[in-house]
Amino acid sequence: MIPPDQHLQIGSLLFEGLDQIDLTGPFEVLSRIPNSTYRIYGKTTDPVRDYRGLRITPDAAIGDAPQLDVLHVPGGFGQEALMDDTVVLDWLRQQAGHARIFSVCTGALICGAAGLLMGRRATTHWASFHLLRYFGATPVKERVVIDGNWIFAAGVTSGIDGALRLAAELRGDEVAQGIQLFMEYAPQPPFNSGTPETAPATVLAQTRQSVAKITAQREATAQRIATKLGIIVPTAAE
Repeated sequence: MIPPDQHLQIGSLLFEGLDQIDLTGPFEVLSRIPNSTYRIYGKTTDPVRDYRGLRITPDAAIGDAPQLDVLHVPGGFGQEALMDDTVVLDWLRQQAGHARIFSVCTGALICGAAGLLMGRRATTHWASFHLLRYFGATPVKERVVIDGNWIFAAGVTSGIDGALRLAAELRGDEVAQGIQLFMEYAPQPPFNSGTPETAPATVLAQTRQSVAKITAQREATAQRIATKLGIIVPTAAE
């Protein structure tokens, strides 16, 4: 836990085509952490749209961000456009020298493209989970994975769970529990189909098909970046 009198600078990365829940779910938690400043940073200050069309405006450009204590990296279909964006990747590397990094969903792949996952235990969305090894990470099949100063949340809504774990790491369990209570975060989903293991076979097949194109694109990108980083990915037989 960080001393409560130490002010925290917390920031989230915003980019075109992100999944807004990857951003706004954790926002509900991170913006309520006591004695902190929370801001959203984009590559520029221009508004962007999430991949379903929701318009979001950053508070500032990444070039104007201070050294953060916590950096939250969301995911979404727009993640692919950042995998070779040297401005964003350099900024992530610079921030990671000091900040705790909190990645949600395929935000982990962006961190991987920056070369920041090598040797780390990590997780990401189930459809991209198999790609973590291309970035030198050890994939861990858990909803939230903590590795030192890094916190990884799996897919989309798991960002809320990860943010609450992060709040507890920063300010203690009672603060995190108070935030959870204020949010009335007590999920009781109407269906037990939230993971590949519990979803009906037909639903899983249809959902896999719906993301097949972006998954194939992500795999090709991951393979290319693994080569650039000098990471040898074992085959299934190995």
